Amino acid sequence: MMKTRLQLAAFFLLVSVLSPFSIIAQAPAGYYNSANGLTGTPLRLALHNIIDNHTVKSYDFLWTAFKTTDDKPNGKVWDMYSDKPSGTPAYEYTFGSDQCGNYSGEGDCYNREHSWPKSWFNDASPMVSDMFHLYPTDGYVNGKRSNYPFGEVGSASWTSTNGSKLGSCSYPGYSGTVFEPIDEYKGDFARTYFYMCTRYYTEDGSWQSNGMVDGANLEPWAAKMLLEWHHNDPVSQKEIDRNNTVYGFQNNRNPFIDHPEWADYIWDPNVGIEDGSSKVVVSIYPNPCTTSATIAAPFKMDGSSLTVSSFDGRTLHVEYSVVDDKVVLDTATLPNGVYLITIADNKSVATAKLVKR
Repeated sequence: MMKTRLQLAAFFLLVSVLSPFSIIAQAPAGYYNSANGLTGTPLRLALHNIIDNHTVKSYDFLWTAFKTTDDKPNGKVWDMYSDKPSGTPAYEYTFGSDQCGNYSGEGDCYNREHSWPKSWFNDASPMVSDMFHLYPTDGYVNGKRSNYPFGEVGSASWTSTNGSKLGSCSYPGYSGTVFEPIDEYKGDFARTYFYMCTRYYTEDGSWQSNGMVDGANLEPWAAKMLLEWHHNDPVSQKEIDRNNTVYGFQNNRNPFIDHPEWADYIWDPNVGIEDGSSKVVVSIYPNPCTTSATIAAPFKMDGSSLTVSSFDGRTLHVEYSVVDDKVVLDTATLPNGVYLITIADNKSVATAKLVKR
């Protein structure tokens, strides 16, 4: 890919750091054609229509599916409630032989966790066996999580062996009891929720409402928090592999693993910019970034310009490459701060902020 120069400008703020998105999963050619160029509710509805009416498997089939959807490189069960990506977990499970069963504490057995609690949709099908929100987890931790919303815990009333927590929510907008997974898997659960909010959009008439969701719609605080989780824990190879494997079973995909920017297009109220005639969305991920960032906009990048004035009037230059109408920036040499990027073609103008830390 040919390198070129990109003009950027900056005004500086201090913000937190997060890791880049990994290589994104590949959907079949044309799979998302009807969603291209859309934002907001039209995008959500288009994605719903694409992933709707999936092939429904039985609840019992999950025991078999987990062996290929949630297997660690060592062949053990990939339990996000007990796994320690940067260390050694207190226990690991073997498929089949460690299946629950009865349990009295952590490490006894694994079962089938509805990350979107089944009581929220009244145990109904097809949600009850939809693999995109069902994961194998320790039975005892699953029981502790119960049907509490996900959230961020201030003072924990209980903590699992890998650091998952139960306690009162400290995230602004909600103060009830919540369950907080470890940081390394928060993005997995955020994208799971974006999937559920999209797959069952307009099909949630009998679903319950609580402090986190209203049917298949996220409460504002929850949408904001999950977007933060989504950016702070980018798409992993684990998710890419799982997305492809579940597609083989259900014949549908999680769009937010294939296209992480679409979560911003739908749930970030500040992602669109009015240019006086049309609203154009540009998404940057990861944001904040460290060594690289990808810019995606719903118009052709060929012939577009990216320029902006810095806080002090300086122009900065960053190496970049264009891949499938996405600009991949090499941000390794940029000073820490916030960069205001303007993208323009002969019809539209859009702006977005890129944070480097």
